[in-house]
Amino acid sequence: MFIAAAAIAVSANAQKTVVTASKAGDNIYVGVNGGATTWFTGDNAFSAFQPNFGIRVGKNFTTVFGVALDLGSQMNAHKRDCDFGNKTFFNNVEANLLGTANLMNLFAGYKGEPRTFEIIALGGFGWTHSFGDCSPARDAEGNDAVNTKLALDFAYNFGGAKQWQAYVEPAITYRSTAAVNNFKYDLRDADFSLKAGVNYKFGCSNGKHNFAIEQLRDQAEIDGLNAKINSLRSDVDAAKAAAAAKDAKIAELQKALTDCQNKPAPVVEKKAANLQPSVVFAQGKSVVEKSQLANIEMIAKYMQNNKDSKVKISGYASPEGSKEFNQKLSEKRAEAVKTVLVKKYKIAADRIQTEGLGATDKLFDQVEFNRVALFNDTTK
Repeated sequence: MFIAAAAIAVSANAQKTVVTASKAGDNIYVGVNGGATTWFTGDNAFSAFQPNFGIRVGKNFTTVFGVALDLGSQMNAHKRDCDFGNKTFFNNVEANLLGTANLMNLFAGYKGEPRTFEIIALGGFGWTHSFGDCSPARDAEGNDAVNTKLALDFAYNFGGAKQWQAYVEPAITYRSTAAVNNFKYDLRDADFSLKAGVNYKFGCSNGKHNFAIEQLRDQAEIDGLNAKINSLRSDVDAAKAAAAAKDAKIAELQKALTDCQNKPAPVVEKKAANLQPSVVFAQGKSVVEKSQLANIEMIAKYMQNNKDSKVKISGYASPEGSKEFNQKLSEKRAEAVKTVLVKKYKIAADRIQTEGLGATDKLFDQVEFNRVALFNDTTK
């Protein structure tokens, strides 16, 4: 613990990197391993090797520190003698709870993803159960022991997201038996193991298989962004005020338009043409009678004497009959007068405009006088 605290103090500058928040199920890994174990001390040190295998489940709480549960078994490769172990297929089984420390991240910081090569320190406590020793004296010591394990992983991270980790692990495990040693470590029970393993890191809530770096901003940048946000808010408020003013103006204009549309249309009374002659027709007829030619001749002479003049002929009908009939009758009367001017008096057709104004009783008090064609000089 003292060494770890010193290491943290030394590496404080390397740990300025902030990673994204993790959930309980993040940064969990599982793996398998296997290798060989031998005595570490005593007369038999490194003289006999027993194969071992196990599984490992772990979780990294930070980019440096984590915890792992090691479950392993040591097979008995020497069933025929009792120098190393016993005559059973398994020499022992063990479980260790280990703390882990990524030394690369501890001293050099985390760069956003695991390095290709890393060194990880492991240490912790556990329990071992041995199966029937050959020696009665050793049997008397008991088959259960407390472990202390220290190890180093030389790890290689690979895969597209570096979700796989292969490692080689040398380790020393000290055991103490309760019956004889009263939990005091005995170097006679120290093992050395060398094994290789592979771990798979499950996906995390950040979308990766490892820790992700939080994208932090300095205070000056934050202040600048806040100033820009406040400026944009002022622009939005001004735009809202302008829009509200425009909405009010639109509502005002809409009301004025509605009032105008609802206002009754003014009645325009037709007045006598500014050219005095007129052509009167019989009721329901559009044929120009001979008695009316003198009036048309007066218009013809006027147009002949005034070469630039243009005349509009307005045809009317008296109120008898339907609206549609009177409209067509008024148009025919104006056209009949134009025909006489063009054919008889050789007035250019493009100088004459005609219109039919339908039925009226407003021009003259006598109804029959309203069956008429009147003349207006449109150039005056």
